[in-house]
Amino acid sequence: MLIRDTSAGYGLVSRLFHWLMALAIFAMFGLGLWMVGLSYYSPYYHSAPSLHKSVGILLLIALALRFGWRLANVRPSDDDLKPFERTASRIVHWGFYPLLLALMVSGYLISTADGRPIEVFGLFSVPSPGENKGLEDTAGAVHTILAYLVILIAAVHAAAAVKHHVIDRGRSLSRMWSGPPTS
Repeated sequence: MLIRDTSAGYGLVSRLFHWLMALAIFAMFGLGLWMVGLSYYSPYYHSAPSLHKSVGILLLIALALRFGWRLANVRPSDDDLKPFERTASRIVHWGFYPLLLALMVSGYLISTADGRPIEVFGLFSVPSPGENKGLEDTAGAVHTILAYLVILIAAVHAAAAVKHHVIDRGRSLSRMWSGPPTS
C-alpha cells in the first residue's frame, strides 16, 4: 500500500484526506442546516453549534495539512481526460482550497465576533481576534452562501467523477478509491 501519490494514482494519505474531508463537509452542511432551525428550548441548541465549531476548526487544520501534502506530492496523471475536462478538473481541485478556506474563516468570524474563543472538544481553544459586534451577521451571510457553493461544486465534482468512470471508462475514480496499481 503506497502512502505517497505517484503519477499512476493517489496514495493512502491523499485518499484519506479526500474521503474523510468530503464526508465531514457534507455532514457539516447537514448539521448546519439542521441547527439553524433549532429553538432556544431544544436540548441541542448549544451542543449542535459547539460540535459544528469544533469540527470546523479540525477541518481547517486538515485543509492546511492537505494543501501541504498536495504541494509535496506528485500529481497523478490525468492523461485519460479530454483537454476541457483536464482544465475543469484543475480549476475545481485548486478552487476548493480558497473556497473552503473562506468558508472556514467566515465560520470562525461568526463564532468569535462576541470576543469569546472557540473551544475545540475541550482539548484546546482558538482565540478570538476581539469583540466585533455586527460582524456575525455579515460573516453569517458569507458563510451561508459559501456553504451552498461548496456543496454545489462538490456535487458537480462527484457527478463528473461518476460520469468519467461509468461512461468514459476513466481511471480517476478508481485511483481515488483504491490508489495506484501496486504491480
